[in-house]
Amino acid sequence: MKTDKPFDHTESRLMGIRMRYLPKLKSLARLAMVLTGVFCIASCTPKPKTLGELNPPAEGFDLVHSDPAAIQLADSIMHAMGGRENWDNTRFISWNFFGRRDLTWDKKTGRVRIESPGDSSIYLVNINTGEGRVKFHGVELTEADTLEKLLEKAKSIWVNDSYWLTMPFKLKDTGVTLKYMGEDTLKNGRYNILEMTFANVGFTPENKYKLYVGIQDKMIKYWAYYNNAKKDTANFVRPWDNYQKYGNVLLSADRSDDGGPKNVKVVDDLPDKLFTDF
Repeated sequence: MKTDKPFDHTESRLMGIRMRYLPKLKSLARLAMVLTGVFCIASCTPKPKTLGELNPPAEGFDLVHSDPAAIQLADSIMHAMGGRENWDNTRFISWNFFGRRDLTWDKKTGRVRIESPGDSSIYLVNINTGEGRVKFHGVELTEADTLEKLLEKAKSIWVNDSYWLTMPFKLKDTGVTLKYMGEDTLKNGRYNILEMTFANVGFTPENKYKLYVGIQDKMIKYWAYYNNAKKDTANFVRPWDNYQKYGNVLLSADRSDDGGPKNVKVVDDLPDKLFTDF
């Protein structure tokens, strides 16, 4: 059959080109889609948090006068001890302090039970509200002024005794100032030195501590205590050792100098009456 329309060689060549390169164009299109997806995943995936972001300071921590190296070291210590999240999720801690008394602390509610066999006393105090009950030699004390003073004493006992156990988790607490003091040698070991001072907080704000921190593992190995921050000579230098895992965090107890906390336990559940009844 004849036609008056002339044969279009240009269109034929274009068709040939399309047929020849179409598979390659499809492959390039698929590659572009894959690359777009990869770019989207990379840009949309949140960046991992830094140790500092994982361990935010408490309100009132002295961020202005604490140097960055000290804060970074404190965050590394928290990470080495199990991390802020695990510490925040730790519920009940019990321990014996120097053989003198037994304490049980409900971290979530602030309730504390303290039993001192030496004077046959039992304190049930909420360290957040200051409320509680006290019993001496089998008799509950209810007179308002007496009870108030004894509950304040109970809180001071908890502050002291818990610090001997949980200090590494409190490096960025309210009122704390941290300074990095470089490296130093103690008992044939080399350590990073972290200094802690306090401002208008706690029962003894004039105190100072120097912490000897392992250079590799970021664990506190010794602490030096100064009852006055202006002093250059420590009242004592004692070990922090025998770290064990309790729950999901590491704690130092039953230490090599036979001092401090013993019989440590971390649990998720305890009967409520332990904090309400004698």
